[in-house]
Amino acid sequence: MKKRLESLDVLRGADLFFLMAVGPVMRKFIAVADVPWLNNCKWLFDHVEWQGFSPWDIIMPLFVFMTGITIPFALGRAREERNYGSALWRIVRRVVVLWVFGMICQGGLFDKDPHTVYLYSNTLQAIAVAYAAAALLFLFTKLRTQIAVAAVLLVGYWAAMEFISVDGYGGGDYSPTHNLAEWVDNAVLGRFRDGAKVVDGVVVFKEGYHYTWILSSLNFVVTGLLGVFAGVVAKSPMAEKRKLWWFAGAGVAMVVVGLIWGIWHPIIKKIWSSSMTLFTGGICFLLLWLCYYLIDYKGYRRGLTLFKVYGMNSIAAYMMPKFLALRKILGGLLAFCPLLLGEGWGGFIIALMVVVCQYLLLYYMYRKQIYLKV
Repeated sequence: MKKRLESLDVLRGADLFFLMAVGPVMRKFIAVADVPWLNNCKWLFDHVEWQGFSPWDIIMPLFVFMTGITIPFALGRAREERNYGSALWRIVRRVVVLWVFGMICQGGLFDKDPHTVYLYSNTLQAIAVAYAAAALLFLFTKLRTQIAVAAVLLVGYWAAMEFISVDGYGGGDYSPTHNLAEWVDNAVLGRFRDGAKVVDGVVVFKEGYHYTWILSSLNFVVTGLLGVFAGVVAKSPMAEKRKLWWFAGAGVAMVVVGLIWGIWHPIIKKIWSSSMTLFTGGICFLLLWLCYYLIDYKGYRRGLTLFKVYGMNSIAAYMMPKFLALRKILGGLLAFCPLLLGEGWGGFIIALMVVVCQYLLLYYMYRKQIYLKV
């Protein structure tokens, strides 16, 4: 039996830890402390408004990438034995669960008002799309074909954004309000686009919301396939040093190509542009290289439990805030904090305690080996 890829658990856990713990606490702390040098660091914990990139923007691509890495490990035997029935059922089940969870998290599925239900609006749904396409390609096509598909999708997305023009959208326009991906989401999702509502029989889209999902799905798939390629290397019998060279070389090459392409086809995370896909794919490879080198190659494991607690129960960690409403519960129990310390510092203490309680629950599940799988 092949040993577990511990570096992936740690990398996934680090991604979740920054998303669920570091980001919320640091944003709150920076706002309350109001220290000039800290205020200058605020951009590190938030997405860029439109064009460009911040460290926070790697979180979602890394999730999609790591989902792709798991595919050769999870479906490798089914592919070798041509046992497609159970593999296809596994894919369908996982996609449905991820999609429903995404609608629960951000799509208003549990809201009392059916007019606030949105179909495609969450990271988990982007993962579902990437996973479905990448898993099917892995099962039924050769590696050469998968690489070709990734290249075609990258170039196809770019060509569509550059040369297709509809109703004043597209044709090389990369502004938030008039790019082609924006038009496609408006046309396809309509009332079911995140934040949209119907006023006097007319669909009104949420002002300032420019995340796109439909056309961007082409590059979600590419990010998932990049993960598959990394997983194929990680699972292969080649020498460990050679694997590290592959990870590092692919990472550097994609970062460079992504930056160069970004001169003409901007790096924009909200529409998942092709240059952004390559650039973030390169960063993902380099982060995997670092974790693989330290953990799976060098055997360094001290002090990594924190990340494993998050990484080995990623779905539970991601869904916990929605199902347990810890912020509301602790806000009631610690209502004295804002009274004693003021709204700012009191709110910071409550945010910090939410993170602590989430970790303690996940740590209990980790110790008891209770894992939520999809």
